[in-house]
Amino acid sequence: MKKNFLLLLFIGSFFIPSLTAGKQPKNVIFLIGDGMGLAQIYLGMVENGNTLELERMKHVGLSKTYSADNFVTDSGAGGTALATGVKTKNHMIGLGPDSIAVESILEQAERNGLSTGIVVSCAVTYVTPATFIAHQVNRKMYEECAADYLKTDIDVFIGGGRKYFDSRSDGRNLIDELKAKDYQVVTTLDEVVKVKSGKLAGLVHEDQLPEASERGNYLPEATMAAIDILDNNKKKGFFLMVEGSQIDWAGHDNNAGMMAREMIDFDKTIGAVLDYAKKDGNTLVVVTADHETGGLSLIGGDMAKNKVKTNYALKNHSGIPVPVFAFGPGAEEFMGFMENIDFKNKISKLLKLKK
Repeated sequence: MKKNFLLLLFIGSFFIPSLTAGKQPKNVIFLIGDGMGLAQIYLGMVENGNTLELERMKHVGLSKTYSADNFVTDSGAGGTALATGVKTKNHMIGLGPDSIAVESILEQAERNGLSTGIVVSCAVTYVTPATFIAHQVNRKMYEECAADYLKTDIDVFIGGGRKYFDSRSDGRNLIDELKAKDYQVVTTLDEVVKVKSGKLAGLVHEDQLPEASERGNYLPEATMAAIDILDNNKKKGFFLMVEGSQIDWAGHDNNAGMMAREMIDFDKTIGAVLDYAKKDGNTLVVVTADHETGGLSLIGGDMAKNKVKTNYALKNHSGIPVPVFAFGPGAEEFMGFMENIDFKNKISKLLKLKK
């Protein structure tokens, strides 16, 4: 009898829903590791003492990354798919393949009264952040992407790219225009973390930020500063996109040392976000990538020494699916295989956003 009871208890454990199953999140934090495939994650894990904060996320899936016109996506099409739920042509930003603008999940959340934010370790006008805010035919239209920030009411954006706002070829000074829209415009991380309410434009570097070894705890600190501000919207909640931008750059350079550092830096940010989400209880955290970069293989290593031997197939993106991790209310929606265009619809439904 006791054996039968234990057997039923064991089998039943597979069918007991998680504590958050069926709950609706109030906030969503969407973290994108640009160029982050499974090999990049395991490289960072081994070099970090065989552990990452990502391991706290028990709901796991895979995302297909192909674009509308290519088996191998670029970050423009990959980011647009994640942001808008529409597959588009490589190099496009926030447009469908017919060049018609499509609404991002950030824009939809904003329209529904949620607070919104972007934090990245690159220029805010660069590819992935631009796909959540801009609508341009080419990813290299950085000045046009900067101007698109003025067409929204995003509450917080933090990253580099200041020169696309104040040293423009058209003579516009978007810094002044941001201030006219009640943004607090700051240029250092120290200033960013002091802002606790209102609208914030944290343009902390002239162009791209330096790599992880030179920028300290910028990404986790900037992320938590953004959450502090966005969390003031207790009534409606918030949507925040955070990108670990330079995992991809390390992949293009076939630089395993930089890749591990960028991966660990991104993971520290994930850990800080998970601590917030666990305490809050109403926040869904989703982590994925837009594509894998470098065709990275791990062909040897030494766990005792936290070292990995790497091999790269190429210096560009590959077409393999990328991992998905989720934590919090609604996390079960992100298990199994999915298309990269599924994220917007899943998040929109969970937040009960009006179309």
